Amino acid sequence: MKRIFILAVIMAMVMGFSLQAHATLFNQGTDSLGNRLIYDNDLNITWYDYTNNYYTTWQNQMDWADALSVTFGSNVYDDWRLPTTVDGPYVWGYDGTTTAGYNITSGEMGHLFYTELGNKGYYATNGTYPQPGWGLTNTGDFQNLLSVLYRSGTEYVAVPGYAWSFNFNRGLQFPDYKDGYTYALAVRSGDVASVPEPATLLLLGTGLAGLIGIRKKFKMGG
Repeated sequence: MKRIFILAVIMAMVMGFSLQAHATLFNQGTDSLGNRLIYDNDLNITWYDYTNNYYTTWQNQMDWADALSVTFGSNVYDDWRLPTTVDGPYVWGYDGTTTAGYNITSGEMGHLFYTELGNKGYYATNGTYPQPGWGLTNTGDFQNLLSVLYRSGTEYVAVPGYAWSFNFNRGLQFPDYKDGYTYALAVRSGDVASVPEPATLLLLGTGLAGLIGIRKKFKMGG
């Protein structure tokens, strides 16, 4: 019975850690300029919570992200880029299976808007519009994410001069003219150095203390 009880406690702890791990957006702290770095452990990418709001062309936004250097703690990160989108023939839709339209989560911005932040597009997946609560109603830990059109770093190969973009107002993905003026977000692959969250440390400490107590009790009881 004692062994069964110990096993049950260990399983409960594992489930607790699993629930903690399923949260996919983590605010890792701020850089030297006060902008947050937010890690998505679902896609293993880090968002830089800053909107480059200088209305400029796609190439200029690409150059901005490429030249971006972020000082975070004792580290400098200079491997930033614009978010990626899955390229393909233009197919419009609202059920999330197309290349253009609504409810598309295959691109990094669409994944952020719909999956991570839980926002709704102007069109529902069944085609009804406008669906209640549509728009950028939840920004999570982001402080500088705007309800505007953002650039993707993925070119629309079918039509030279166009690149994929994502509208954070309506949840809309589509190819846009490169020389048109839009905003930009920067992202990088991987995590940045961070300190475990207090809640995680508390959970770990409580779990270890519990195991030590159970082990002592087990030894005393024979």
